Amino acid sequence: MPMKNQSNYPVYIITYIGLLLISMGNCKAQSTSRQKIPIDPKRWYQITNASSGLGPLFDGDLYTSIHTGYGKILSSYQAFYPVLEGESIEIDSIRLFDWEGVPDIPMLLFAIDDQWNKIPLASFVGNQYSAWVGPYPERQAVFSLDSAVTNIKYLLIETDGSFPSEIELYGLYHQPNALAPTLKKTIPLSNYFGINAYEWDFLNPFINPFVIDENKFAAVKNFTGVRHYMDWQKLEQSEGNYTFSPTHSGGWNYDTIYSRCKESGIEVLACLKTVPDWILATYPESERDNENIPLLYGKNYNDPLSYIEQARVGFQYIARYGYNKNIDSSLVKVNSTPRWTNDDINTKKIGLGLIRYIECDNERDKWWKGRKAYQTGREYAANLSAFYDGHKNTLGAGVGVKNADSTIKVVMAGVALTNTDYLRAMIDWCKEFRGYKPDGSINLCWDIANYHLYSTDPSLNRGVAPEKVIAGIGADSTAKAFISVAHQYLKNMPVWVTESGYDINEGSHNKVIGVGTKTVLQTQADWILRTSLLYARNGVEYLFFYQLQDDNPLSNALYGTSGLINQNLTPRPATDYIRQTNKLFGRYSYVKTMSTDPMVDLYSVGDSQMHVIYVPDEIGRTEIYTLNLNNADSAIIYTPAEGMVDMNSSTVKTTNGMLTITATETPVFLIGKGQQQQYKSSNTIRLFPNPATTNITVEGLRAGIRSQITIINTEGNPIKTVTGITPQVSIDISPIVPAAYFMIINSGRKQTVLPFIKVR
Repeated sequence: MPMKNQSNYPVYIITYIGLLLISMGNCKAQSTSRQKIPIDPKRWYQITNASSGLGPLFDGDLYTSIHTGYGKILSSYQAFYPVLEGESIEIDSIRLFDWEGVPDIPMLLFAIDDQWNKIPLASFVGNQYSAWVGPYPERQAVFSLDSAVTNIKYLLIETDGSFPSEIELYGLYHQPNALAPTLKKTIPLSNYFGINAYEWDFLNPFINPFVIDENKFAAVKNFTGVRHYMDWQKLEQSEGNYTFSPTHSGGWNYDTIYSRCKESGIEVLACLKTVPDWILATYPESERDNENIPLLYGKNYNDPLSYIEQARVGFQYIARYGYNKNIDSSLVKVNSTPRWTNDDINTKKIGLGLIRYIECDNERDKWWKGRKAYQTGREYAANLSAFYDGHKNTLGAGVGVKNADSTIKVVMAGVALTNTDYLRAMIDWCKEFRGYKPDGSINLCWDIANYHLYSTDPSLNRGVAPEKVIAGIGADSTAKAFISVAHQYLKNMPVWVTESGYDINEGSHNKVIGVGTKTVLQTQADWILRTSLLYARNGVEYLFFYQLQDDNPLSNALYGTSGLINQNLTPRPATDYIRQTNKLFGRYSYVKTMSTDPMVDLYSVGDSQMHVIYVPDEIGRTEIYTLNLNNADSAIIYTPAEGMVDMNSSTVKTTNGMLTITATETPVFLIGKGQQQQYKSSNTIRLFPNPATTNITVEGLRAGIRSQITIINTEGNPIKTVTGITPQVSIDISPIVPAAYFMIINSGRKQTVLPFIKVR
């Protein structure tokens, strides 16, 4: 992070940097003797929809074949291994174990240098049996390279799915720099109660498509955010003719929807998806699908210019609904032609201030729809580069959402295959084709990482509790993997999950089950609420459930009955649980986990703390747990209640601050009362309100001592600095973008670091 003035930064940051420099010095002092190069199997990522990784290539097992899954979109593909910061690899010899041979097409191994040149290392042809072979097929008994290869930034495999059973690399090696600890963010629980919805969830086209249907909106208000599934066709029914209010496809009024959401404090994530009819018309009839890759037929998937049409509609959309009022009006276009006599017409509007987040398409790794709808991570990064800023402003005026509003946050399309390969491929495309910013960070073309996850077990043909682990993978481990990548490569970029949920139809592969005496809807409510708590625990920053209403309440189609609202617009139990939890505890943020079985998590807001307790299972199990409430003489226990406005609550006495409770699979929430020792920071200085909207007050400063207060973002960059000599200072934060921040308070010789959240 930039350090213009060390006195403005926390002591622990400075101390850590000192230790890191020592660690780096130790790394450089390592022995340079020849050795077997250590390979981290999890670091490999594949440029296709592989379901298994390349770990077995480096596990020492010579007699197990490497299979990375069936049904790959790309029959021949690449796999990358990035060399980390401070790490150094020099290869002078290679051994490959040929156990059972491979087809005629060889597997090729390359090094990539810092100029992205490919340097051949080895070719594996598989014409031996149960023998080590060298890198050159014509000299298979020779393991040494003709010359050592240095300046390696990546290892690269090119394959048609064939591999040796083991690879060993030899040469010189230096360990990577130590990774800085993950920065803990303060995220309100309210962020985990979003919903996916459509225009018809707000408006009734049969009555008045320009006016919010209040009965529909009452259902939407149960949630804190809406991911708006928005078809490109609605915005641009014919090329270059943009409509918003009304849309010429469907007649929807987006101005009204977004304005009402903002008035009601509902955050909108606009998901621009599918392709319009005028693009589909360029495809052969047999290949027309509105979920195709968003470009004209025959265009190059790897070229940002191929995606200019989508980048143009993104610019127009954000020019209207973003916050920038200073756009050249000649670049803003709207189709003001009426559709019929006395029709409402579209008018040009700029900077309405209604949208802060836009998602560039949806599930671009649609392998189940074939190559016409599947982009590799590298191809999607090229797409994003156009959509983000017109590929670094090389595609002309009026292209890219950042060129309409630089403060807009671009969310990558949620990926369906829940491993980090796709995201890591996007990162490395940016390194190659967008380069680096002046501060040394990667010039990325998105602001928020995003994936989708539905907790299912194929062997059971149903959904499972969110905490369940299937074949070593679960919602918990997946969240940790994405956040780890965001921390290591993306400067702690936020990670969102924009689809999760369960079907209630018993014919669906994602169906929920009735546990014990609970109905299917009651179990769905348990699992939905526990999904929110799981992502809060892991530091995912936003969650949207799929979806508001069923596509078809009688359908057994996958995700067809995932709705959280009934057809008569009444809430299902899951919605009751969400609304009740947000009403009481939406401002609370996760602090720590005190037990994993039963699950006991501590949350806090200001000086108040709350515990949530439940059993992470799906068999109706209960567990007894004794909770230390810090000398509280009593506790209020809140239990989610089906069909109720509020949770059920009861007050119970503690024994010397200790409370024994029977935990079930339904989460309950506890707050200590009486003589409770409140949750506080390790100092007397405090911030309020927190979260804050326009002003935040610092209380407890030393009177008569000039205090310097610096606000930094989660990347360590200073945002604002103020000074004061009174015990209490009020700071205007209204210009600051809503997000998590740290306040660094230097009062005399004392330095205090406190987190806070700016909300809209």
